Amino acid sequence: MDKGNYKSLKIVRTSSGSNVFNLIINRPSHVNALSADFFIEFPQALSFLDQNPDVAVVILSGAGRHFCSGIDIQVLNSNFADRPLSDRGRVGEKLRRDIKFLQDAITAIERCRKPVIVGVHGACVGGAVDIITACDVRYCSKDAYFSVKEVDLAITADLGTLQRLPGIVGYGKAMELALTGRQFSGSEAKEMGLVSKVFDTKEAMEEGIKAIAEGIAAKSPLAVTGTKAVMLKSRDMSVEQGLDYVATWNSGVLLSDDLKEAVMAHLQKRKPSFAKL
Repeated sequence: MDKGNYKSLKIVRTSSGSNVFNLIINRPSHVNALSADFFIEFPQALSFLDQNPDVAVVILSGAGRHFCSGIDIQVLNSNFADRPLSDRGRVGEKLRRDIKFLQDAITAIERCRKPVIVGVHGACVGGAVDIITACDVRYCSKDAYFSVKEVDLAITADLGTLQRLPGIVGYGKAMELALTGRQFSGSEAKEMGLVSKVFDTKEAMEEGIKAIAEGIAAKSPLAVTGTKAVMLKSRDMSVEQGLDYVATWNSGVLLSDDLKEAVMAHLQKRKPSFAKL
């Protein structure tokens, strides 16, 4: 699937010749609710961007007035409709596979070698929090608001928030947000470390993220993708295991043309130029 054939998404290159691409959740008339199409198309789009050598950094955002209002109620209904109650075991097994399928679509963010930066404006609710906690860097505008909403829908959040949010904001804070389902602001999200910066407006956020992404895109792609991979792997390792992993990683890629180019550019006081990945 190429970058132009999606029902729920849109891929746009930030500018001609740029190695930064925008991945946009594109259902503004439905407050960007996550449809069944989204869960099929999102991992396909991320795979396309991951494999495209012209892509160095991905910016994730939402079209219209809000980032994302969470999972479309139609998707939730489909998980419970037409399920015969005569065999509880088979019903449960099928539901488990359905949940794993939805989880896999969100985890595709982490599988993408390229950094995924998310910009949040307006609503970021329920499944949208699952998405942003899987992203590598998070920013928002002043009008953004967040909620781990699933508990209010009689659901235990199951697409990644309960696993990823504690590592970002701390266990106690994540527990409080998940149990209450309360709404919190962009400034509180910044205070707890969920986002790195709050911009005054959506437009200022878009410009700011673009500048940050272009800066990352100018760096060695081997170093950038390696940093993401090692950070993610080390998250679930002891310090000793993480150090061993990065030593093994660098033994395979450190002695690269990128290292030579970075050293020469520094000595010659010029900007380095790296080959695509």
